[in-house]
Amino acid sequence: MAKPKNLRSSLPGLQRIAQRFWPHIRKQSHLLIGAFFALLAETALRLLEPWPLKIIFDRVILPSGFNVHGHNIEALAGVSPIVVLTGLAAALIAISAARGAAAYFSTVGMAVAATHVMTDIRGQLYSHIQALSLSFHSRAKSGDLITRVTYDIERLREVTVVAALPLVTHFLTLIGMVGVMFWLNWELALIAIAILPLFILTTTTMSKKIHKVARTQRKREGAMAASAAEAIGAIKVVQALSLQDFLGQTFAKNNRKSLKESAETQRLRAGQERLVETLVAIVQALVLWRGVQLVLAGNATPGDLLVFITYLKVAFKPIRQLAKYTGQIAKAVASGERVIALLETEPEVRDLKGAKPAPAFRGDVRCNNVTFAYDPEQGILRNLTFAAKPGQQVAIVGPSGGGKSTLISLLLRFYDPIEGGVHIDGHDLREYTLTSLRQQISIVLQDSVLFAASVRDNIAYGALGANNITVSDAEIKAAARLANAHDFILELPQGYDTILGERGATLSGGQRQRIAIARAAIRQAPIIILDEPTSGLDSTSEALVSEALNRLTTNKTSFWISHNLSTVQHADQILYIEQGCILERGTHAQLMALEGRYAQMYRTQSGSYSAETSYA
Repeated sequence: MAKPKNLRSSLPGLQRIAQRFWPHIRKQSHLLIGAFFALLAETALRLLEPWPLKIIFDRVILPSGFNVHGHNIEALAGVSPIVVLTGLAAALIAISAARGAAAYFSTVGMAVAATHVMTDIRGQLYSHIQALSLSFHSRAKSGDLITRVTYDIERLREVTVVAALPLVTHFLTLIGMVGVMFWLNWELALIAIAILPLFILTTTTMSKKIHKVARTQRKREGAMAASAAEAIGAIKVVQALSLQDFLGQTFAKNNRKSLKESAETQRLRAGQERLVETLVAIVQALVLWRGVQLVLAGNATPGDLLVFITYLKVAFKPIRQLAKYTGQIAKAVASGERVIALLETEPEVRDLKGAKPAPAFRGDVRCNNVTFAYDPEQGILRNLTFAAKPGQQVAIVGPSGGGKSTLISLLLRFYDPIEGGVHIDGHDLREYTLTSLRQQISIVLQDSVLFAASVRDNIAYGALGANNITVSDAEIKAAARLANAHDFILELPQGYDTILGERGATLSGGQRQRIAIARAAIRQAPIIILDEPTSGLDSTSEALVSEALNRLTTNKTSFWISHNLSTVQHADQILYIEQGCILERGTHAQLMALEGRYAQMYRTQSGSYSAETSYA
């Protein structure tokens, strides 16, 4: 995506951002309108600010020049100079105070409105990311997504107040001051604006250099955030493989480059500011040189010249800061377009038109000629057909990479088949809304993820995800007892109120699995999916988990993925999947009698031939 280089090239992006987020902006219209009128008042008062000084010079200090150039004020003709001085001094204070108040209300109003708008957008973005398909998340980097939710949204909010509002203020002020300068003296006004093309040329040229370095730095920062998130998320593997120094050196290298690019950006900005200040000094000198001549010739008053010099200091301020403002706005546009690009990413799996909430499932699950592939050129599942009756336990076994977990992903509708369909109780899954479908399926994974919350909350999440509004303490404890987790939970420092570490890192593998089973149990779903739930556990933990799983799956349609065939001998139906095809199906005894792939795998795992004779 090409990033804007200057304010002009940023305008289409700003327009697109405004259109995309208009519903959120419209909600804050009362604040924005109030802030805009305060902005207009601030601009008018800024134009008025030097005029008391002009009148003091022309009426009090140099009364002989009062009638020069037709700018006399008849109302003050008969007033004592000391009275005029006192009134104008008070007016100077009043104008400054009023301008400060207007600036305060415009800034605060815009800041509050921007905060409300960005809060709504951040919430929408977070919800949208949660709804995106697994295929998207498998490609995306979590660090980049986090950056969009936090940094990019925050940059949009900050720039609205820090850059956009001052830029509008200075632009209106510049237009007003140029108009007043032409009204006062067209010759001095022409001298003042004659240098504008040179200003624009120098700021545009240097801004391009600044933006080029800034874009490189921004890209590097995004890569660093993604790398850091990846390393922190896999910290156990990093430490186990002693990769800390290697990854640290790589991060430090990129960090040093980012520092160098940041220093280069600051160097270019400092050079630009000094150049602009020099040009402003040249303009002021020229105006002063010609203005004094006009005053001496009687064609202008000293007050006129004072207003000109004051206006020049203020009028050229936005030009001096144009690079900074346009750079910030260009970055904000880039951030806004990154946010919009993510919001416009459509989930590959979503509710189809006409999808309706699923009724209570009985648990009759069928796959009819299902074909699926992550990459269309490489099939994962090929023409898969099977049926699971309500309450039946189905084991899915076979070598790694055969498509077992992919099949389960289709049952949860994380993906849709390329051909064929998955049906529950005679209806295609795509007929139902995703939420109502998944509310009736419980799942226990090999590496069950627990949240950095209390044990009670982690169990209750199972019911909350099933759209239950409240979960009683009795229900939570009943689920924990079913999962053989109640006793060890009571031994934790605060029992059910114990706050777990991220991903449940403060518990053992067996304890995490039993809490995950409790979470699945409280959901009371008619369909259960178990993906290697006992893998990696010691014999004691495996026995406790297996006992809990048997209770969990009683009278429920359950699918048990396992490499350990000894744990699935009790299944009503065993599907042996290899290279995306069901090669064998039946009970344990039937498959052992078949003397096929399943029997060979079982014997290899058990290392014994005597035990299988009774099953044949």
